[in-house]
Amino acid sequence: MTIALVIPAYNEAATIAGIVHRARQQVETVLVIDDGSSDGTATQAESAGARVLRQPDNQGKGAALWIGMQAALTIGATAVISLDADGQHRPEDIPKLLDAWRRQPNRLIIAARLERRESAPRLRRFANKMADFWVSWAAGYPIRDTQSGFRLYPAAFLHKLMPPPNGGGGFVFESALLIQASHCGYPPATVAIETLYLPQGRRSHYQPWRDTRRITVMVAKELLKRGLYPLGLFRSLEWLPLSQKHRH
Repeated sequence: MTIALVIPAYNEAATIAGIVHRARQQVETVLVIDDGSSDGTATQAESAGARVLRQPDNQGKGAALWIGMQAALTIGATAVISLDADGQHRPEDIPKLLDAWRRQPNRLIIAARLERRESAPRLRRFANKMADFWVSWAAGYPIRDTQSGFRLYPAAFLHKLMPPPNGGGGFVFESALLIQASHCGYPPATVAIETLYLPQGRRSHYQPWRDTRRITVMVAKELLKRGLYPLGLFRSLEWLPLSQKHRH
């Protein structure tokens, strides 16, 4: 079993070396996708032992994730874990995702920030709840913390994916992956992790109003394709039982 860790990074020189060092205590293969950084992110990641793939310019998180996932599949990864580079995920929680995946190999695993949620800004919590509602509706499945970038993707699911639209997709791509996973028979499961909000850290690349709006537009298009998918809404709200394929 080969586990590859993919870390999209844009101007994360202040934190990336420490994240890579800690991650390599948990998994052997760490891939950092330097998304057009100008601050030495690639050098810091390489010095900490990561394999670095460099983008010539900033193309967004979706494009970076896609490149990292394809590179991981090329080396024969059986599962790919994605992790953010800003220090708001603990690499030491990686075993929680692996344990959950071993118990449920046909599930996408989300490290959901359910512990100490009150430490996150109120606007961020509101935006996350809105995204959870819309993404869960389109997925036809109740999903917690749809905006967590700390996930485990089974390779069997990744082999079925198409590249993100327009070469990138930004944060929308991560939400689209949850919808695709649910409809492909890999419904997300969650493991609870602590919310780590670092007010002294750099400003998040996620813009609550802008990115939540983009996610909502993507979801609206998915719902229109499915005739507004009322069955998905009822299942996401747990008013109806989940379909048999979601009970694996």
